[in-house]
Amino acid sequence: MAVTLEDILKARETLTGVINHTPVLPDRKLTKDLGANIYLKAECLQRGGSFKIRGAYNKIVSLSDEEKQRGVVTASAGNHAQGVALAASLHHIRSTIVLPEYAPLTKVNATKNFGGDVILHGASFDEASAYARELRDEHGYTYVHAFDDEKIIAGQGTIGVEIAEALPEVDIVVVPIGGGGVIAGIAIAIKALRPDARVIGVEAENIAVIAKSLEAGEPIEVPFNATIADGIAIKKPGGIPLEIIRDTVDEIVEVTEEEIAEGIFHCVQDGHLVVEGAGAAGVAAILAGKAKVKEGQTACAVLCGGNIDANLLARILEHVLVKQGRYMILRVLIVDRPGYLASLLDKVAHKGGNVIEVFHRRSMWFAPLGMVGVELLLEVRDEDHGQELIGYLSEAGYKVERETAGEWPSHG
Repeated sequence: MAVTLEDILKARETLTGVINHTPVLPDRKLTKDLGANIYLKAECLQRGGSFKIRGAYNKIVSLSDEEKQRGVVTASAGNHAQGVALAASLHHIRSTIVLPEYAPLTKVNATKNFGGDVILHGASFDEASAYARELRDEHGYTYVHAFDDEKIIAGQGTIGVEIAEALPEVDIVVVPIGGGGVIAGIAIAIKALRPDARVIGVEAENIAVIAKSLEAGEPIEVPFNATIADGIAIKKPGGIPLEIIRDTVDEIVEVTEEEIAEGIFHCVQDGHLVVEGAGAAGVAAILAGKAKVKEGQTACAVLCGGNIDANLLARILEHVLVKQGRYMILRVLIVDRPGYLASLLDKVAHKGGNVIEVFHRRSMWFAPLGMVGVELLLEVRDEDHGQELIGYLSEAGYKVERETAGEWPSHG
């Protein structure tokens, strides 16, 4: 095998004093709901906001003085960018980082703050990667691959060592997959230290390529499809990690965008952890029942990163609140006279509804003359509470319509 446990243990020594030894935290809600012992490896609390500093530092420290002097270049969906920029800065060498044009602003700014020279190019990681290689050839930079490299994989594998030490009884380790570097490293460590444990990889359904590549017997490329799990939006996996995955990973599952959103929401609401889409894919698979955990088993989901744009996070949280019935939109027709809106709002308050927004609609709704349409965005405790509120308003004589989610065509 290209990477061994010995390589990972050497990387661990190299990383001592450089990285955070991130906690393995109990997920009390999932533990209660599933009757199993669920833990979260919080790499979202790592330096740079993700696990990527582990592999990047282990790679850069291994470069020759001449390679360091030329400077390094890499391409990234965002997290590897920060890891390389930080690792390069710690070694006082120049780093040039190519990010896709639509990389989250938080990742772009963080990469700059860590000292990287950022270039935005291409619509995907793979297009950014092609341009980074052009820059390597043109300027003589040393290329630091995001996942298809033994030193990178060994660095990421230190996560597996930490999980095995924290949870000697671990039965299942659930890891998100993009290019395959982190699951390859973790799987090597877990299989060496806890041979009976299962390793389950999780891909975003919108751009799942590992299972197809395993079936084909080589890395294949799939069309790029946007996903909120931008950190694992890789069209083609690495050859080195794919071989390791074939030998060490027990199962590959896929999660939808809705399931990833639920995973992010769960981490924030129940785990008090800010996690990005790629980082939440593992816990999303457990929540959705796709990474199956039996009663009494011990499972650990790796939260690979927490570098999520604040605007995207807010939209995801609101989206899930609506889906769970905690936010609802009601349309109500009332008399267009002073006091009638106040009376409606009083009744909403009486039943414990919290008004987030109010809109008057006259011409847009073609409301009858003398009447006005009122659209209410309400926060309620849960779906049952919302239905109770609707029933109360109906009994009070109001004609109430609830806005439901529209049917939108899928993209890609």
